[in-house]
Amino acid sequence: MKEISAKDLQEKLEKGENLHLIDVREDDEVAQGIIPGALHIRLSEIPERMNELDKDKHYYMICRSGGRSGRATEFLNEQGYHVTNMAGGMLAWEGDVQ
Repeated sequence: MKEISAKDLQEKLEKGENLHLIDVREDDEVAQGIIPGALHIRLSEIPERMNELDKDKHYYMICRSGGRSGRATEFLNEQGYHVTNMAGGMLAWEGDVQ
């Protein structure tokens, strides 16, 4: 499974790269702050909502600590999507949130 550190992902965003972020946390967790521009799809909804994703795009998966996003990353990779897990999750994130 591909992984990226929170710091490296933050640097990509700060350089202005057009990234596709998916936050798989629960609603109450997202209410405490989400990375600007991230799409919120709860982990339990990934199988039914993966048709909203484009197999030609690269996605970065985010959760609180990296575990749930890791499961989403593995699942989507098996389905033929290009996905990278943000290691450490929002606990490791030092960038802006909204």
